[in-house]
Amino acid sequence: MTIHKILIVEDEEHIAEVLIAYCKQQGYSTEHFNSGQGVVNFVKHNHVDLILLDLMLPEVDGITICKEVRLFSNVPIIMVTAKSEEVDRLQGLNLGADDYICKPFSPKEVIARIQAVLRRVDKPAANVIHQAGFEVHKEDYVALLKGKDIGFTAVEFKIFLLFITQAGRVFTREDIINTLYNQALEMSDRNIDNHIKNIRKKINHIEEGLNPISAVYGVGYKFK
Repeated sequence: MTIHKILIVEDEEHIAEVLIAYCKQQGYSTEHFNSGQGVVNFVKHNHVDLILLDLMLPEVDGITICKEVRLFSNVPIIMVTAKSEEVDRLQGLNLGADDYICKPFSPKEVIARIQAVLRRVDKPAANVIHQAGFEVHKEDYVALLKGKDIGFTAVEFKIFLLFITQAGRVFTREDIINTLYNQALEMSDRNIDNHIKNIRKKINHIEEGLNPISAVYGVGYKFK
């Protein structure tokens, strides 16, 4: 059985003690830093499976640490932030943090978030697709862009999965309907067009101007 190592970077002693206790209760091993000093160097020279990273730290802040770690490692990072730090939190996600938790928080929620991120990382490669900057987790119905969940509905996810697994192929609206729906259901071309529109809109919310699904005039759509 693999024992995951959690690096906890938290300067508030009582919070750190609670996080360490709950992580150990779940069978994780832990390392703790009470400031940002030395964290990046530690990650460079030691294996860790996940970092719980407070934003507001003495000496070196969490944003700087996240940015520097992402230059050499894809280790999962969960930001721990105060609710008032929304701008910094969003910046952290844009720099590659995998998730965030707002203070005050329930330790059980922290453990649930850790478990969810580790499950995603530990998934067999066959269940995860990396294509054109997207990361698609087939079993979890989750599609990420720049590390951020695009937020597809189940139907949107199925459509996107169809396109990304067969990039370059042109699908007619009928192809999409027959692939995704029980033929007893009455679906229209307009339904498909609306789903494609919503997919594009959600992708553009993360990266403006990105349009991986293009229309082929008079035929249908394809993933470029």
